[in-house]
Amino acid sequence: MERIKKATGARTQVQLAEVLEVRQSSISDAKRRCSVPSDWFLKLYRSHGLNPNWLSDGQEPVYLNASRGGVPAENLLRETPAAYGRANARSRVVQVNSMAGADGAAASWTPQPVEDLCIPESFHRPELVVVRVDTAAMEPLIQRGAFVGVDAAQRQHPDGDLCAVHFPHQGLLVRRVFCQGDSFVLRAEDKSHADISVPAAEMAARTLGRVIWVIQSLGQQG
Repeated sequence: MERIKKATGARTQVQLAEVLEVRQSSISDAKRRCSVPSDWFLKLYRSHGLNPNWLSDGQEPVYLNASRGGVPAENLLRETPAAYGRANARSRVVQVNSMAGADGAAASWTPQPVEDLCIPESFHRPELVVVRVDTAAMEPLIQRGAFVGVDAAQRQHPDGDLCAVHFPHQGLLVRRVFCQGDSFVLRAEDKSHADISVPAAEMAARTLGRVIWVIQSLGQQG
């Protein structure tokens, strides 16, 4: 409902009812049921070019027909989201990629979407990449099957931070990174996995970004 208001410029229920061509009581009923009627999405697409997936789940793009939009999409995405757990917190749908990427043998990692995931809006970043962990190398910290959010805008390597680093034929590896002289050491939580040494000159090209959050089920442990 908040997305509809912002995209249409409606500030009150009366204005919103006029935009949707419904009675004001219909707005109140939708709020009470926490359910937006499906025909409203069609109306908003026809009148404002809005993407039903963005209205319902926050999944971009905002517009399917931007020529009808009255509010620039970047303005609608620039809002500061409420913290996760707050009453007015929002969510959005993001694509989840395999750690192998589109071509496991390639010199650089490219996304390979495998599913979608709904995350709190406050977890999103402009250069967020979400991958599903397919190894046990970081257990018990990060379980196999966990969803990992990587901020590709953060490519620094503070000692001990978790980073996603690409290796041909292996895909992305999530490891703790330590600087040692002219090289970086990538260390798994599971000590049965050997440390990996990467020359400092290669590290920037291999690094996708820093891990900023992990979503996993505690029931996977043990």
